[in-house]
Amino acid sequence: MSSIAKELANPDVPVSAELQNNVFITTIDKIYNWSRRNSMWPMMFGLACCAIEMICTAASRFDFSRFGMEVMRPSARQADMMIVSGTVTKKMVPQIVRLYNQMPEPKYVVAMGACASGGGPFKEGYNVVSGIDKFIPVDVYIPGCPPTPQALLNGLITLQKKIDGQSITQVPWYRAGKSEPIPVPILGPDLIDPRHAPLLRQRAAEAAAAQMNAAQPAEAAPAGPTA
Repeated sequence: MSSIAKELANPDVPVSAELQNNVFITTIDKIYNWSRRNSMWPMMFGLACCAIEMICTAASRFDFSRFGMEVMRPSARQADMMIVSGTVTKKMVPQIVRLYNQMPEPKYVVAMGACASGGGPFKEGYNVVSGIDKFIPVDVYIPGCPPTPQALLNGLITLQKKIDGQSITQVPWYRAGKSEPIPVPILGPDLIDPRHAPLLRQRAAEAAAAQMNAAQPAEAAPAGPTA
């Protein structure tokens, strides 16, 4: 029996020795996850120095084509894995969310490096987002500044293990009430998440009411008793 057949075979259903070279029994979940984990297409984009390490991982020395990931697509509609590699600025977040919405399901996100995971050394910067997970769901975090190619490979293997544990009956993209696309943040004087708009309107109204109350002249105090 080949290594692939051994990997996919269902140990709960034995197959006689004379048939093992011709027949193997598996499950829908195993063959579905096996096909996805070995044919993931990363989206081709980078943000900062982590992208250089990502490029090294795709080159001949490390060669993540061994994992079926050699096809890096420049189009979001042909990719199913987003590697956020580098510092995420407020100017870039709307574009990242828009690209994520354009990716077909099933899709996964890898936060590569300290900046994408939590802001990194630029966390206190006025134009830096403290982690891309505030706007899109992240499946795997890879620490480092920047992570080495070996760390990225370990993160991709971790993602494959996560896919192996999924069930076709439980994955969100096949459920009836699948979530709507994530609202694209609005970039103005600051970054505004449209999902927080009702709360922002409420706080703005409260601040305006407090300002109006403070501007009204204080009522005259009642006169004291006369002599």
